[in-house]
Amino acid sequence: MTHSAVYRIVNALLFVLLLGSVPALPQAALAVEQTQQEGAEQQAADEAVSVSQNNDAAKMAGFDSALSAFARYNSGTGRSVGGVDYGYRYPLAGADALAVLAVEGLTYVYVPDHIAAQFHLDIRDSQVQAHVAQLLEALDVAVSNGGTTLLQLAQPYAFTSESRLNHDGFAIEFGVEVEPGYFYTLISSSDSSDPSHVAYFAETALLVPADSFTIDAAPEGLEAFWNFLGGIDYRPFWVSLRTSAVALIFVFILGLGAARLSLRMNNRVKDVLDSVFTIPMVLPPTVCGFLLLVAFGNSTAFGRWLIDHGIELVFTWPAAVIAAIVVAFPLMYRTTRGAFEAQDSDMLDAARTLGWSEGRIFFRLMLPLAWPSIAAGTVLAFARAMGEFGATLFVAGNYAGVTQTMPIAIYFQWMGGRTDIATFWVFVVVVISFIVILFINLYASHTQRFRKGSGSGAATDAPSDPSANQATNAVSNGSSASQTMPVAPVPTQTDTL
Repeated sequence: MTHSAVYRIVNALLFVLLLGSVPALPQAALAVEQTQQEGAEQQAADEAVSVSQNNDAAKMAGFDSALSAFARYNSGTGRSVGGVDYGYRYPLAGADALAVLAVEGLTYVYVPDHIAAQFHLDIRDSQVQAHVAQLLEALDVAVSNGGTTLLQLAQPYAFTSESRLNHDGFAIEFGVEVEPGYFYTLISSSDSSDPSHVAYFAETALLVPADSFTIDAAPEGLEAFWNFLGGIDYRPFWVSLRTSAVALIFVFILGLGAARLSLRMNNRVKDVLDSVFTIPMVLPPTVCGFLLLVAFGNSTAFGRWLIDHGIELVFTWPAAVIAAIVVAFPLMYRTTRGAFEAQDSDMLDAARTLGWSEGRIFFRLMLPLAWPSIAAGTVLAFARAMGEFGATLFVAGNYAGVTQTMPIAIYFQWMGGRTDIATFWVFVVVVISFIVILFINLYASHTQRFRKGSGSGAATDAPSDPSANQATNAVSNGSSASQTMPVAPVPTQTDTL
């Protein structure tokens, strides 16, 4: 076959392929044009909706109503209230709030009858539904922070004013007042089915007149940063600081006492006691919280006795302190006990032979020698108490300004779609943890340099330490001994016993 023949065959094949693709060209062009048109329509819709800087309010041109107090909840709660099981529930913005519940295949939008009448909204009108859906979708995208959005679900909306619905065997109720002033969307089941998996997420907002507020242009640069800091609720920091500080007082005293007590026990009792004191350090915090909840709740005789005598600890700030004490205590105890066990027993025996009491030995010898470790354990216990989450949430709950600590705020801010605020609190916790570790390292380095300087006799090279004046003599057995480390003064025979 000649080259010219091959050339003619190839041209013929290309011609056939071209003829076959011609009918598809208009369809492809139509698909591209349709996609571009849909994108343009979506962009126009997004531009028509104005969202507030805090992503909690939105309005749009040509619609007399707007949304405010918007919030998204990726999860709810199934905790009973007053011994009553309300099922699984999501918070609402108020008694007259609009509620959104995204379930499989459908998104319910509940608008109370009297609210629809007040704003002259016919929720059966497709145009009204489209306007409300646009407002919800704009706010939802603003707070989803990577989660599944209403636009991504792309499922039909079911607008309703019925406060009770049935969905796949589950009862859905809107606007239920569970506690005074607190309203929820409830999901319950008549059988043992788990209602927590019915909805993907829930949202809530208040319908308000569009002219009731204005939306300013979003600030940029430093102005946006300062506005962000000014809009943060700093109460979780103060709750964490107050809770940790109070807990640290008890942890310090109990840790020293428990470490001292364990040293005076025989080995069998000491092993059991040590296991009891240390077990909160290895248990998951949720287990500790559950045990505390059972201990101080109605489930035990002790809890009922406390309640009968007017002492209610569950879901209060003292419960948060107790949770912090339980999880932080093992760090203080183990660090202090290790320091006590590392001390020279001959030195302690020498003090006893000279007539010193056990109390005097403890406060004049053991504590000064163990102080570097005690200080490190105190700082670690404080940091552990400040970072506690699981046990605190279980036994104290999440009450803003009362029991909501920084770790709890991180979780609920993220679940509510406020990743920016959650990130801020994460940064604060990381900075505090870094400062704690840096302090321990610097203090250990300082102590080590002092000991080396004191051991070599170079007093001028050693850094000034107030405890050095209290610990300068080593125990001797009748002959002169070199100072190997700074210790507390040991009694001489001339001391008054």
